[in-house]
Amino acid sequence: MLGLRALVATTGQGLKQSLTDPKTRQVGAVLAFFLCLTFLVSVNFFDTQPRLSKNQVAPRDIWAPYAISFEDPVKTNEERERARAQVKKQYDVDPQVSVAIQNDISNLTAKIRAIQDDKDLQQQAKIERIKAVVPVALPADVLAGLASGTSQATAEMTKEVNSRIARLMDASEQGVSQDELPQARRDLISQLQEAGLSRPYELLARGLVNEFLRPNAFYNAELTREMQDAAAEKVQPVIVSIRKDEKIIGKGEIITEEHALKLEKLGLLKKEFPLKRLFGAAFLVAILMAVVGFYIHRHDKNFSRRFNNFYLLGIVVLTVLLIGKVLVAIKVSQWPEFGELMGYTIPLGAAGMLLAILLESNLAILVVAAMSLLTGAMTGGGFNFAVVGLVGGIAGVYSVSKLSQRTDLVRAGFYVGGISALVIFAIEMMLGDASWGLVITSSLVLGLANGLLCSVLANGALPFLESTFDISSAFKLLELANPGQPLLRRLLIEAPGTYHHSIIVGNLAEAAAEAVGGDSLLVRVGAYYHDVGKIRRPYFFIENQVGSENPHDKITPSLSTLIVTSHVKDGVEFAREHRLPQAVIDIIEQHHGTSLINFFYHKARKQDEKDLVKEEDYRYEGPKPQTREAAIVMLADAVEAAVRSLERPSPGQLEGLVRKLIKEKLADGQFDECDLNFRDLDIIGSAFTRVLGGIFHNRIEYPDPKEIERRRARSARRNQ
Repeated sequence: MLGLRALVATTGQGLKQSLTDPKTRQVGAVLAFFLCLTFLVSVNFFDTQPRLSKNQVAPRDIWAPYAISFEDPVKTNEERERARAQVKKQYDVDPQVSVAIQNDISNLTAKIRAIQDDKDLQQQAKIERIKAVVPVALPADVLAGLASGTSQATAEMTKEVNSRIARLMDASEQGVSQDELPQARRDLISQLQEAGLSRPYELLARGLVNEFLRPNAFYNAELTREMQDAAAEKVQPVIVSIRKDEKIIGKGEIITEEHALKLEKLGLLKKEFPLKRLFGAAFLVAILMAVVGFYIHRHDKNFSRRFNNFYLLGIVVLTVLLIGKVLVAIKVSQWPEFGELMGYTIPLGAAGMLLAILLESNLAILVVAAMSLLTGAMTGGGFNFAVVGLVGGIAGVYSVSKLSQRTDLVRAGFYVGGISALVIFAIEMMLGDASWGLVITSSLVLGLANGLLCSVLANGALPFLESTFDISSAFKLLELANPGQPLLRRLLIEAPGTYHHSIIVGNLAEAAAEAVGGDSLLVRVGAYYHDVGKIRRPYFFIENQVGSENPHDKITPSLSTLIVTSHVKDGVEFAREHRLPQAVIDIIEQHHGTSLINFFYHKARKQDEKDLVKEEDYRYEGPKPQTREAAIVMLADAVEAAVRSLERPSPGQLEGLVRKLIKEKLADGQFDECDLNFRDLDIIGSAFTRVLGGIFHNRIEYPDPKEIERRRARSARRNQ
């Protein structure tokens, strides 16, 4: 018992550890997403109407809920089979057969004539020889008549038989087939009876016909089949039209094949579980997930680390497709044609907007393309819905490329709606199944409805997704950049010098980020908040010191270092209290990296008589910048602080100082963990120099207004 309990405990503990393992949870999440997506695409679970089946007794009178026209395959097949049956069998006629028959008869009668002309033979001998030559049984009197007959009479009989055979077999292009042979023999024998031949020759002729007459027309199965197929193709499909409210079947009646077809077309016939469709959908979903996964693996190495992004991706995809499933299930009884077009309102544009804002534009386009294929599968192979979804989704991605406020999502929705309306119009015109009025109306109504739905979904879901997954979207960053934000107001009031320093750092960092292709908005916001920790002890930082007294003069360098470096931890603490995005918190935490605080380090070295000062004790705790945005803020912060100490610097001095600071940070290894290269650093230096040149440009010294008035008065007195 103890061993069993130990085994159970060990197994339970191992299972618990495996379930709490991050990789196990990630695999489980991917599998759950795969299963949900497959089920969503393949199974129509919104169809709650009771279903009927063939040979079932109808439980009630059933009426057509809407008008519909469709092809009846059974009746169409019957008509085509009827057309096939009307095609005559085709034969190949061999003209040599008639010649061969006549030659056979002529050869035989030539032997009879030779016997008749042989004067050395007695009558009985002639009879025996003719009997041996003739292949048919003839009565004794007929053989005797032929033995006493003349060769001339035999030749005339031969000519008569052969001429009639020739006329019979060559009379039509169809000749005589095997099936027609018995009737042909009867017809030929009947003609010979009317030819006036003597009894011996008439019976001989009849025997020759029965023996040698054979078909000269042979059945051509391939040609017959081709002509039957051609006749079947000419048959138009049998179209069954059902009018709205037409009675399909009455209560108590047995559902026949014809009833079942009508019920199936109206969507009222019970169907088996779509196992084949389920497997097909699973295969398609697996392929599309693999394509998206391969793209992420090749282009975003950090995506797998930030697995929350996968949860976000899954939620957006499943939610939009679920909404699409609901929309497709809507049936508009008053306008059934319109109800069949509800697939045009599937809001793939909302998915494109959200993924472009929260993740990345290229990934959003790829996911929208995959979702459009799933939309086509979900709507029963509706390529028209897939095309509209693809174009609308891509329009949603590009319509949110430049956002300045949340109301811009409304404008983006109108873009998606307008483009969707144009694509719907083009597709419906191409299909040509609807009238002009329906095409124009459906294009406008469904296209604009799609755009409106995309705008509503994006506006409603964006704040929830931002807060749930801690993503710093453009909207969130724009809100944080507002000077009215509580933390920025505190910074302005309690540490005004730091506030103005942060504004200039933001300008520098934004210009540099734009130059190297970084996230300029994130850099600006990160720069605004990077020194927010100085609120806790503002007067320990020189930019906030109004008088000449410096509190660091009264404390040791090590304590000064502790106070200065603590503003990073304090900033992270303030940022988390105010629920700033993690990307901004990372910039606050990394904007000094592990840089050395040179002033206090050298001050400590001067006071160090026992050589106990260690350089690492005077460095920031880090971490080093992990992204190019954090590295840019680090450089902008260092450059602004250094330039502030210069008086009326020249452009050359500014550029030299900037390049010097960048080289120092590079040599100190502060960029070892981010993706900046030498070319980026050169571009950043140029951007800093350009911005600083605008700040410290030479100004015209305007004269004092009072001095101008005095000069005017003196000039007036001289003129008097």
